[in-house]
Amino acid sequence: MALQPREKAILALSDGTVVHGFSVGHKGLTGGELCFNTSMTGYQEIFTDPSYYGQLMMMTYPHIGNYGTMARDDEHRKVMVAGIITRAFSHEYSNPQADRSLQQYLEDHKVVGISGVDTRALVRHIREKGVMNAVISSEELDPEVLVKMAKEWEPMEGLELATRVSRSEAQTFQPEGESRFRIAAFDYGIKRNIINSFVARGCTLRVFPAKTSLDEVKAWEADGFFFSNGPGDPNPTGEYALEIVEYAKKSGKPLFGICLGHQLMALSEGIEVGKMFVGHRGANHPVKNLKTGLVEISTQNHGFAVKEDSVSEEVAEITHINLNDRTVEGLAFKRFPGFSVQYHPEASPGPHDSAYLFDQFIELMAKHTS
Repeated sequence: MALQPREKAILALSDGTVVHGFSVGHKGLTGGELCFNTSMTGYQEIFTDPSYYGQLMMMTYPHIGNYGTMARDDEHRKVMVAGIITRAFSHEYSNPQADRSLQQYLEDHKVVGISGVDTRALVRHIREKGVMNAVISSEELDPEVLVKMAKEWEPMEGLELATRVSRSEAQTFQPEGESRFRIAAFDYGIKRNIINSFVARGCTLRVFPAKTSLDEVKAWEADGFFFSNGPGDPNPTGEYALEIVEYAKKSGKPLFGICLGHQLMALSEGIEVGKMFVGHRGANHPVKNLKTGLVEISTQNHGFAVKEDSVSEEVAEITHINLNDRTVEGLAFKRFPGFSVQYHPEASPGPHDSAYLFDQFIELMAKHTS
């Protein structure tokens, strides 16, 4: 097969760093918060994860695209990342189950990318300087212009993004056979595999948009409430989401939150959530369950975290911690039946160490409906 023609592209960071490479995906210009993911596989699931909305995704594993893409692996109906950065991009792929190349996939979704970048050096740079905004361009190639654009790009802190990725109307998902429980799930950027994880356990899910009227939620008469993952800063998201959380708490029914949902549940109890220096993004983060003493290898994707010193013993117990940096990864609440985790127990393609949390929530609903 003939070699693919390579067009120039530039990655410019807000601190003035400029990196030259080659254009992949859609030709154009894009920008956002530059972050990195250490996963070796699952690039399609990462690119379609709504929690990454508005971010430039740098993959630390060098070869990206070598197994193509499959429609069934999408976590959302469209690609969510603002752009991608890779070391070595594979235009060809080897996978009999794939339906198209990653190049075609990115073109179809109009996602701008750059390859030929020393991602190892860039990751070290971000770890030292902290996460920052950047711009990728295969059109405008003036470094000074691009650095200026990166400096002026809207910062993630203070940004409400859940309403940009949420569904527009409620939707019901039912299991095959008899339904065990009715769950009201709130879509701040809910991933497909979260829905699948509940349905596979015999639950009927009514998935509500991020902004939903209280009357509509009450009419569903749920056995439990689930608050999903999602992008952006949880603090402005709480301006509308906390009304629903408060209603759920007062209902006496069990609550479960993942990622942004975890942060919203914490905020509802007066626990503070702040921006992280770098954030956690990858499929190999060790988390210790403080109740069992076991260590779980987890998939993570968050740039905000619960502040440990704001967790009062009267309102919540810290149940999980990250063994890399000791950040709070899980909470069990004391004033209502509920728990939450910062990481992703539904992780697809994996790992699956934390899938027991879905069973734990179902057991909690069974206890409160018996």
